[in-house]
Amino acid sequence: MRKGAIKRTTKETDVEVAIDLDGTGASSISTGIGFLDHMLDLLARHSRIDLTVKAKGDLHIDHHHTTEDVGIALGQAIKQALGDMKGITRYADVHVPMDEALTRVALDISGRPFLVFEAQFVRDKVGSFDTELVREWFQAFTVNGGLTLHVTTLYGSNDHHIAESCFKGLARALRTAVAIDLAAENEIPSTKGSLGG
Repeated sequence: MRKGAIKRTTKETDVEVAIDLDGTGASSISTGIGFLDHMLDLLARHSRIDLTVKAKGDLHIDHHHTTEDVGIALGQAIKQALGDMKGITRYADVHVPMDEALTRVALDISGRPFLVFEAQFVRDKVGSFDTELVREWFQAFTVNGGLTLHVTTLYGSNDHHIAESCFKGLARALRTAVAIDLAAENEIPSTKGSLGG
């Protein structure tokens, strides 16, 4: 029962997230931001984490608050679902191509939040979505999930492809790192005997 559910309500947003780490990649996403919906849908599909996201935010201002708060809530839901992290594989790394773009993602479910994000976008926007918000989402997700995450786009020229390779890379890394290691399913994968600090 590795599930998590978070409701976050502020003056700026109202966000509900539910996940099942042992799902099939089913998703129901509604944030009011088409590009973010697309990224979260493929995150669910390629991680095989079932994901439901319902968000209403102050989109009349811009997409920042909604994007950030969805990242916060999803990170918290991941952390909740992992519990004491017993038996998880913990580490994962992957290279994901998306046409001309190639991104490397390395993940440690460490309990110690730290993000290194190196991706250069060519334009300010993909459609109506500010490309700078890709990093904002990853920062919010990483800190609230208690993850050590390194995301580096090695090259690429199409901003949609760059962003998509980042999210797909995270998805594939999560898929491996949250999986139960059958050789150590009753152990916490740390010499400290615990994860989280």
